[in-house]
Amino acid sequence: MESRAGYRATLKSEWYRIVCLLVVLCGLAAYTIARGVIVGGFGLLWVQTLVLVLVVAHELFVLGAVSRALRDKREVSPTTWAVNVIVESQLPTLALFLLLASHWMTPYQTLVAPALLVYLLFIILSTLRLSPGLSVLTGTMSALGYLLIVFYVEAKFQSSRDQLGAFPLKFYVVYASLILASGLVAAIVARRIRGYVAAALNEAKLQARLDQVRHDLDIARSIQQGLMPAQAPRLDDFEIAGWNQPADETGGDYFDWQTLPDGRVAVSLGDATGHGIGPALVSASCRAYARASLLALDGKDGLLGRLNTLLAEDLPSNRFITFAVVFLDAPDSRVQILSAGHGPILWYQRQPDKIANLEAQGIPLGMISGVEYSQANERILAPGDLLMLVTDGFYEWENPGGEQFGLNRLETVVRESCDCEAEIMIQRLCQAVENFCEGTKQQDDLTAVVIKKRMRAEG
Repeated sequence: MESRAGYRATLKSEWYRIVCLLVVLCGLAAYTIARGVIVGGFGLLWVQTLVLVLVVAHELFVLGAVSRALRDKREVSPTTWAVNVIVESQLPTLALFLLLASHWMTPYQTLVAPALLVYLLFIILSTLRLSPGLSVLTGTMSALGYLLIVFYVEAKFQSSRDQLGAFPLKFYVVYASLILASGLVAAIVARRIRGYVAAALNEAKLQARLDQVRHDLDIARSIQQGLMPAQAPRLDDFEIAGWNQPADETGGDYFDWQTLPDGRVAVSLGDATGHGIGPALVSASCRAYARASLLALDGKDGLLGRLNTLLAEDLPSNRFITFAVVFLDAPDSRVQILSAGHGPILWYQRQPDKIANLEAQGIPLGMISGVEYSQANERILAPGDLLMLVTDGFYEWENPGGEQFGLNRLETVVRESCDCEAEIMIQRLCQAVENFCEGTKQQDDLTAVVIKKRMRAEG
């Protein structure tokens, strides 16, 4: 409530309170005129009307100050608040004095007249100030104003109390106490209202921040997805397909491919620890370093060591990324596979229908600087053979019973879809995992890459 938004909420509440009060004052004016017509006591009618006009003018002045403050985004003068509280809290007292002077009823009847309800009405409206202190002040000054009238009547008509039908003095003290108690209750209500308004403002502020974060994440997601290759390399004898689906707006997985100066195609895949904006930054850094290093080293030995050194210098101790790259020499059907802690890398041989899980050359990137990695795995792909690289989001996804999809089911999908195109194989893998998990929430990023040699056409 101390913020600018909280102050504007207070001003808006005060604006509505003054409008309600103006409606009440107009009602009192109508009641005063009707009373004068019915009773026939027009002697003080002009005085009462003048008082109401002055009060209405004062409220219109305060309403104008509040409206200007809302429009110009500035504060209302503290003097204006103080004068307004004093005037409003004593308006019922002034009304009782005028009623006492009108002789429409006996002095002691005036002390218990329905006009006393105006005190309560003003106290109730004070809750819209959203200030417990002002509500207590309104109740206190109202009670003091009522006691002032009581002491005035007692001092002036003490000798004729019995003839005028007076109640014991403590009876009027109880009335004053009830007015004071109303101010205290109004303060409690104002405090509660203020708390609700503050909670609503905080919620709105948090929602605005959340919307901004979501907007930023959407931008980050679009940028990250834009870094993924849109089209696969066009090769006569090979199919290459890749697919990625993050668990959150952004993820820690990525796949990429690029053509090297010697004509080979480098197909890479990375999986940073965790998922979200942090791992997304790690994977983006790894992709940038990998693309630059692949061109600089031209796929020669030392690629993993170079990447590991660069990332180890950048990443904190609790961050690392598994990485794999396949160098495809399409004319010779030869592939070289490098893996920094990434698995599985499945090599499927159509003849003799065999699947091998190729081992990594060392630990993930960014963990320990200066680590040496072993030589790349080299394979020759025959027609129908393929390499599939997936991240652990596939085989670690659990069904409602807590059972993981597992590597065995992954290999089964490879065998059952080996005659399909590379892109269709990834689709079948996704469908198999979704069917197995039966609607459980995706907990980790999903990324898959398939490199497949086409079958030769007969004849």
